[in-house]
Amino acid sequence: MTNINDIIKREVNPFDVINLKPTNFWADQQDATLMVDSIHKEAITEIEYLLNLVGKDHRSRTVLLVGDSGAGKSYLLGRLKRTLNPKAFFAYILCNWADSSNIWRHILRYTVDSLIQIPEGEKESQLMLWLKSLSAFTKSDIKKRIFNDNFWEALQSNRQKFIKHLKDTYKTAGIYNPDIFFGVLHDLANPELYDIACEWLRGDDLSEESMKEIKVKHCIDTEDAAKNILANFGRISTQTQPIVLCFDNLDTMPQSPEGFLDIQPFFNVNTTIHGDNFKNFLVIISVITNTLKRHWDRVLPADKAGIYKTIELKRINIEQAEALWAYHLKPLHQLAYPQPESSLFPLTRQILETNYPAGKTMPRNTLTLGRDEYQKYKIDIISGHIKPEPVAQTKVTIPQQKVTPDPIITISLSVSDPETTQAEFELLWQKEYKKIQGKITKLSLLSSSDLMQMLQQALSALQIQGIKPKLLTGKYATYSLSYQQSQKQERVGIVWTEDSNMTTFFHVMNACKNVIHNNSCKTLYLVRAGNVGKPNLAGNQLYRELFTHTHHQHIKPSLTAVHYLATYQSFVNSAKSQELVIGGKTINLQGLESLMRESQILHNKCTLLHDLGLVATTEQDTNGKVRRDYRPVKDFILNLIKTQGFMGVNTLIYQTASQFADVQETEIKMLIDLSCQEKKAKIMNPKAKLQDQLISWNPQL
Repeated sequence: MTNINDIIKREVNPFDVINLKPTNFWADQQDATLMVDSIHKEAITEIEYLLNLVGKDHRSRTVLLVGDSGAGKSYLLGRLKRTLNPKAFFAYILCNWADSSNIWRHILRYTVDSLIQIPEGEKESQLMLWLKSLSAFTKSDIKKRIFNDNFWEALQSNRQKFIKHLKDTYKTAGIYNPDIFFGVLHDLANPELYDIACEWLRGDDLSEESMKEIKVKHCIDTEDAAKNILANFGRISTQTQPIVLCFDNLDTMPQSPEGFLDIQPFFNVNTTIHGDNFKNFLVIISVITNTLKRHWDRVLPADKAGIYKTIELKRINIEQAEALWAYHLKPLHQLAYPQPESSLFPLTRQILETNYPAGKTMPRNTLTLGRDEYQKYKIDIISGHIKPEPVAQTKVTIPQQKVTPDPIITISLSVSDPETTQAEFELLWQKEYKKIQGKITKLSLLSSSDLMQMLQQALSALQIQGIKPKLLTGKYATYSLSYQQSQKQERVGIVWTEDSNMTTFFHVMNACKNVIHNNSCKTLYLVRAGNVGKPNLAGNQLYRELFTHTHHQHIKPSLTAVHYLATYQSFVNSAKSQELVIGGKTINLQGLESLMRESQILHNKCTLLHDLGLVATTEQDTNGKVRRDYRPVKDFILNLIKTQGFMGVNTLIYQTASQFADVQETEIKMLIDLSCQEKKAKIMNPKAKLQDQLISWNPQL
């Protein structure tokens, strides 16, 4: 039998595991058991109705999903995907394009990235499910007339017959570049060509060898091409499910010089979807209420007319707030015997009524309040101020025992305590970093413009002076930036290109040559992990002229360095959207940059910044090799103890092992012991068995 108070003492605060920041709904699978169906039920019903309309008449429609910060907009998009994925294909599009002149290419990339995801309960990607559901492949009379029972297999083996069949089927649909588009769709069915075909569809700048394999001469390298390829998806799918484009976090889009979001180009896109008669799309635009009010007058009247319906998310009531708390507390209650009589224990409805006297609040506020009140109760336990706990009626009687407070350790944790806030931030960082590692498995998944945007955001966090984007001119301007070198008062330029196509590489090198000849910067860094072409190619010759035996340098970034940049960008997007909550407070971009500098994460771990000479180099051993670094593991251990105040040693080991799969349990125990030896933590009952031991942060240090 385990008393509920003992469970609370040893386990992690159940409200701490909630990531109170928006996420791509394909990157984070929602737990259906943690949902309260009544929350935003009306919004889901309205959107499902509109989705059904699109499915019937194939006319694209746009919905504005409006709500205050913390109302649960991003979470609702994930819930819509989970609920309605059986009747639609879903694409998540974060509005963080590097430049508004590349907006269609950004949308196409995010759309295809979403289409290659495998829905829950399916074995194939949305893209293959979409392809196989096209009317060209599902009408039984066509099957019998052309290929009998081996229709699909025969199409796969005969590329020209596949293309001709689709051209005949959709000859009135107005398909853009049908021979190329249908040919790439054919190659999706070939496992050896699937990845290359997906890369072409998402707009990657493929190498000449890859283009030959899928029989194309050009990549999707213009806004017009990206727009029309996206339209093709809708034009040939009127007999299958609609495609839902979910645009999230408008606050992450570029800003105009006046400080407003550059929002008009985005609404131009929406108007084009309707004006150019895109078929079978439901567009959902998620936006913060204040952001919409501030920018609505800057949207042209003709573009406002493209909004079919506005749905405003309402605040939740006390009963729904109670249900949220109950869902997150339930796993703890299931560990206890006897179980608490109240599903809210150690919280109460009275806490909600006191904090929200009007009877209305928002989901984020409810969860933050639950976190704080739960932590207060946990601290009361160790301080000896045990509250009476209601338990279910049972034949077993457990005598109430008073816990004697530790005479050495006085725990007084505040959600606004700077040290605790920093600890919570670093825990969130490690969680997000692990997610990014699984998502970005190769550099080609990111465009050169996106990579440069990430680097620019990191430089801003490091307070690098005089940052100016677009050092290069022309088509590849977004691949570059420059900054002021503080000591020498000279401008330094950076160009980052990972495009595989050697023709593109030549044009970028030529643009670099112009920058150097115009003395636009004193030193130019080329950042590129990919190859630089064969010696006989013009691009390689220019590369050697500019970056071999000169003071200009070529740096090869590691995938790990990109993981750090991408993790930081994820936090930047959340801060801009007013969705980053740490220590019970919403953190803005300036606050995030301060936390980054305090943590020294980029200084210590992002090797690209070391190579650029912007931060100190990594410590090396006597053999010149980088040592195995246990600091992230040790930092995680201490940060988790700080945020919890105290917890079970076994729980700490489990949580650490879950975060660092490559670290052994013996190594974790060693790091815990080391933290105690350094008096940064303390085992409160060292004579107890391991499963009963509690560990506390030592706030005296």
